[in-house]
Amino acid sequence: MRRLVILAVAALALGPPARAATIAYQLDPVASTVAFETDFGPDKITGSIPLDKANLSLDFDNVANCTVDVALDVTGARASFPFAAQALKGPKVLAAKDHPQMTFTSTSVRGAGDSANVTGNLTIRGVTRTVTLKAQLFRPQGSAKGDLDHLTVKLSGRVNRSDFGATGWADMVGDEVRILITARIDAKG
Repeated sequence: MRRLVILAVAALALGPPARAATIAYQLDPVASTVAFETDFGPDKITGSIPLDKANLSLDFDNVANCTVDVALDVTGARASFPFAAQALKGPKVLAAKDHPQMTFTSTSVRGAGDSANVTGNLTIRGVTRTVTLKAQLFRPQGSAKGDLDHLTVKLSGRVNRSDFGATGWADMVGDEVRILITARIDAKG
């Protein structure tokens, strides 16, 4: 949620623009994680969902021009408990067979300083809801202030799985799902 929301945040967090045009970025899937956690009684279920594709662009002069369009591969979802991964992909939760992708498309970005709120449409199980993720942007240690070629974005947010029809095992598994994303993006050369 994917992924994701990353681009618009960069425009807000970096301060004075280093470039005067929209910059396309690609996600480094090996160095990026789309993780989640939810309550399982007194314990937590954690997991991850792999990135399928990402189209990202940043405009450091005009945040309104930033766009994020991301898809996750629900069929590859993993969970910390062996039985939970199968249940997660099953018809009562993510319904991976009928809905193999989860998508996020940004609609607006607002922020100040080094953080931002990125709002967009999240689609899970064919159900679309508006969500807002909090984001922060980081440059690699030792990079120059104006160097925007390699960035890391950390995003966090919460959704209720019942809002998307993912209601299976509600007596054992919490409704709130916490999204934890670390995305490494590189300017397209």
